[in-house]
Amino acid sequence: MKVLLAGANGYIGTRLIPVLLDKGHNVVCLVRDKRRYHEQSDYSDRVTLLTGDLLKPDSIENFPEDVDAAYYLVHSMSQADDFADMEALSAKNFTQAINKTRCRQVIYLSGITNDTDLSKHLLSRKHVEDVLKECKADLTVLRAAIIIGSGSSSFEIIRDLTEKLPVMTVPRWVNTLCQPIAIRDVLGYLEGVLLNEKAFNQTFDIGGPDILSFKQMMLTYAKVRRLKRHIITIPFLSPKISSYWLYFVTSTSYSLAQSLVDSMKNETIMKDHEIDKVVKRDCLTYEAALQLAFKKIEQNSIVSSWKDALNNGYLTSGFMDQIKVPQNGTLEYKVKQPFSRESAKVLDNVMAIGGNRGWYYWDWIWSLRGFLDKLFGGVGTRRGRTSNVSVSAGDVIDFWRVLLADKVNRRLLLYAEMKLPGEAWLEFKIIERNHITYLSQVATFRPRGLWGRMYWYAMWPFHLFIFKGMARKIVNFGNTKSSSIQLAK
Repeated sequence: MKVLLAGANGYIGTRLIPVLLDKGHNVVCLVRDKRRYHEQSDYSDRVTLLTGDLLKPDSIENFPEDVDAAYYLVHSMSQADDFADMEALSAKNFTQAINKTRCRQVIYLSGITNDTDLSKHLLSRKHVEDVLKECKADLTVLRAAIIIGSGSSSFEIIRDLTEKLPVMTVPRWVNTLCQPIAIRDVLGYLEGVLLNEKAFNQTFDIGGPDILSFKQMMLTYAKVRRLKRHIITIPFLSPKISSYWLYFVTSTSYSLAQSLVDSMKNETIMKDHEIDKVVKRDCLTYEAALQLAFKKIEQNSIVSSWKDALNNGYLTSGFMDQIKVPQNGTLEYKVKQPFSRESAKVLDNVMAIGGNRGWYYWDWIWSLRGFLDKLFGGVGTRRGRTSNVSVSAGDVIDFWRVLLADKVNRRLLLYAEMKLPGEAWLEFKIIERNHITYLSQVATFRPRGLWGRMYWYAMWPFHLFIFKGMARKIVNFGNTKSSSIQLAK
């Protein structure tokens, strides 16, 4: 059968695609930029791609008329005042597009909304459900609480807090109860309700077997990791202070921290188990879900991560337009480092930059820059990398976004997402000229006004040391006999 997937590049969508392909379905992916999907996905040659921004109906390619079912996996974690309007508009445009097809079922992954006095985001999810009911197709809604899996925002935040802080003074929302569910079980339910007539026009809560507070989840994580942790609850911490606390301690953005704190006041517990009548499944316990996530991390097989999501809200969808580094109105610092070792080894070092590997030279400076970025509301360096062994377009590397990771042409291009008075690119490329192999490293900056130029020249002394040292270390890293030619210009 033909299945359309809106939100194909998201955390859930990326993992659902191989599940659907393994079942023999013909998958059609709605993406905002085909270039990113081709760069990022291993399945780009096995799916049909449609281009469209659901906030801009004129940009949406016509959906195939013969679509049998559709998944709507689009949502925002923005704190913008109009985020609820954007979510409703996106759902409305999707509804109008899908109504032109012969689609029989629309499946939406929402949040559990059984509590009173819901947060803005849970209210918005509920409103999206109402908008999607305007679809001619039958609607199936799956409502989940916290999703636990390698790369999920909830898992990564619990991981950050528990790994970094032996003693935590925490807000009272850590005592709020929820029913976490493993990503594997979410995917199982999403596939299980597909064109299952028992699920037509039905709403189901889904969750794992454990009901836990956030405090219990952190302590369970500590137990699994054999860490001794102490958690002290402070009742007078305001939501704003809680958001800043979460933002500075974890890899989350401030807008996501605000959204999470806002939603953590609500209990997210299943009100019934009607889903068992439709999809019979023995869900993983919270502890088992943690163990599975650890296993994926150890194997460097994290399929997707919330950190790689492009949308700050919905809006930064044109990042691939930066793939051509501008030549006019820019400032550059270039390093060419010759070497005589095997090019593939140097390329591997380039592709492994950032995250656990670090930046090869003066790592403390990069950490300091990340800390300052956090102070000014930026992303900092805590996002790290999704995988230590692979990288593709759209991934994050600390405070950079990967625009291009081309092993064939031996090129890595990064775009800065830190707070800057301008735009910045960092390009690595292995080139051969006159029988000499070089690592070319180019930092490009397009300043915004006078402050931008002042920033560039203030950083110039650091560039002299950092970029030359970094290029030299990259070509020599892992080489027992240093064979590089010490030349930079």
